[in-house]
Amino acid sequence: MPIMLLPLLTTLALLTTSFFIFSLLYDTLSCYLFTPRRIKQKMAKQGVHGPKPRPLLGNILDVASLLSKSTSSDMPSISHDLVPRLLPHFLAWSSQFGKRFIFWNGIEPRMCLTETDLIKELLSKYSAVSGKSWLQQQGSKHFIGRGLLMANGQNWFHQRHIVAPAFVGDRLKSYAGYMVECTKEMLESLEKEVKSGRSEFEIGEYMTRLTADIISRTEFESSFEKGKQIFHLLTVLQHLCAQASRHLCLPGSRFFPSKYNREIKALKGKVEELLMEIIQSRRDCVEIGRSSSYGNDLLGMLLNEMQKKKLDGNNGLSLNLQIIMDECKTFFFAGHETTALLLTWTVMLLATNPTWQNKVRAEVMAVCGSETPSFHHLSKLSLVSSYQVLGYRSSLDLRGACSLVNILSRNVTLWNAWL
Repeated sequence: MPIMLLPLLTTLALLTTSFFIFSLLYDTLSCYLFTPRRIKQKMAKQGVHGPKPRPLLGNILDVASLLSKSTSSDMPSISHDLVPRLLPHFLAWSSQFGKRFIFWNGIEPRMCLTETDLIKELLSKYSAVSGKSWLQQQGSKHFIGRGLLMANGQNWFHQRHIVAPAFVGDRLKSYAGYMVECTKEMLESLEKEVKSGRSEFEIGEYMTRLTADIISRTEFESSFEKGKQIFHLLTVLQHLCAQASRHLCLPGSRFFPSKYNREIKALKGKVEELLMEIIQSRRDCVEIGRSSSYGNDLLGMLLNEMQKKKLDGNNGLSLNLQIIMDECKTFFFAGHETTALLLTWTVMLLATNPTWQNKVRAEVMAVCGSETPSFHHLSKLSLVSSYQVLGYRSSLDLRGACSLVNILSRNVTLWNAWL
């Protein structure tokens, strides 16, 4: 009897293997050939065209070539018109194919929309079905994971609801002391460099360190030094992930035992090991009774929410330790980088407008005098506030040179356009 069953089992094994191989082959062809072709034909029918994509790579090489040419030399003067320099492909292809055109980032289509009202309606009405694409999530999986920046749908709304209280007015006021202390340390380091005879500085580096120090304190409070270590590792990890993501358009590239992948996994392990040490120390303090809560910083809020969901028996959109670590990494990255860029831009505006610089300095001296600036002084610094708004609005001019890449989870027809 066992001998008679052998041919049957062999046949079943062959059929199962064949079915698996066929399914894998079909999914691969669908992903890399059939679906892109269908989308391209659908767009062509509604008059949306674009540059011809290469197999697997799409228009990645075209974008890289145009960007390399536009940034090959320094800007001759300070200019707010940054689109030709930072996004030359948008300028070139919009003039060639019109206000709406399509190009390909690997196998993922990118439809460029420039009509302001259409974009507003799309973001307001269809925010629930828009989010980050597979390539975006895979490219940042080892960097910031599935934190708020890469969450989609209900997960995004849930995470946003949890972290929102960390940024209300009263909470931000309590961070003022940290901000002043970190700024003092940064200015002291600058003064030492000036006294040593140095005359030229890359101010962006100082702003980056400043915002990283502030976020380390507001996110981890007592674990400030470990927070600085995490920031350093995340900076290296960010560059490695950016390099590795260039190859994501190649099938199976994320599984290759390449140098990038090995280094990324090692750094990710170090970051999460440090985060787990901080988290475990908070949990130990609560368990032995040294503290009644996990803290009032961002990490403490996330741990309190996880404990609350655990006690309520909510197994739906609850938090786990991996999500908490991803959230901490997300705010490290998004928080320090955006703020550092805004501060650098504001300092640059002050440096190129000495008259305004003198007026702002005089107002600060008149209001604060010899006192350390505090949150209560802000309402009296009308000129500083107006210049801050001016700097912020000026920085908004840069948004013309930024692309918002969102993917829709279902087909949407808007303004006679199929998206």
